[in-house]
Amino acid sequence: MHAAFRLFAAAALLALAGCAVQPSRDDADWAPTLPAQPDVAAAPADGAIYHEAQGMELFADPRAHRAGDILTIVLVESTQASKKASTSTSKKDKADLAAPTILGKGLTINGNPLSAGLDGERTFDGNGSSSQSNQLTGQITVTVAQRLSNGNLIVRGEKWLTINQGQELVRIAGIVRPQDIGPDNTVPSTRVADARISYTGRGTLADANTRGWLSRFFNSKWMPF
Repeated sequence: MHAAFRLFAAAALLALAGCAVQPSRDDADWAPTLPAQPDVAAAPADGAIYHEAQGMELFADPRAHRAGDILTIVLVESTQASKKASTSTSKKDKADLAAPTILGKGLTINGNPLSAGLDGERTFDGNGSSSQSNQLTGQITVTVAQRLSNGNLIVRGEKWLTINQGQELVRIAGIVRPQDIGPDNTVPSTRVADARISYTGRGTLADANTRGWLSRFFNSKWMPF
């Protein structure tokens, strides 16, 4: 009986630990949701020397504007947040019950008056503070995945860096307006709509900075204490 109970407890612990596992740092679902697009008309029958898709734009703006074009996104992300909270409460209660009287005399027990009193006092003090600061700078070159009907561009790209015993991954996806692209074919990341930017790492250093599953369990919402 005791062995079965220990086996059940171990299985429950492993199940809860599995629920507390952090999500994978390599999220494949990083591209923005594409809006609904009208059906594309069928391509005209071939039979001419000039093809619009292969035409050379001698006097056109070299900035990205078609699917497959390349542009550079300048990462200038910087966030800072802080929060403080303080709570203090105090409550004090006191109640006295005199001894009841019968025929003008108070009731007693062994000569002691039958009276009662109640005193209560409760206090609570709570303080909390939180602050966070993040900064990401650099450049990443992306590809135009689709041109929307209003002219906006859906872009996405990633960059892998292998340094010593680790790998660093920078990913970005979002929607860019052609008006925000500079003459040098760059656009700041603050001008990317619906942006999804991720910066993750793999390897020895990343594993050393990750808590084990048992430690994550004891710090998860499943821990009752």
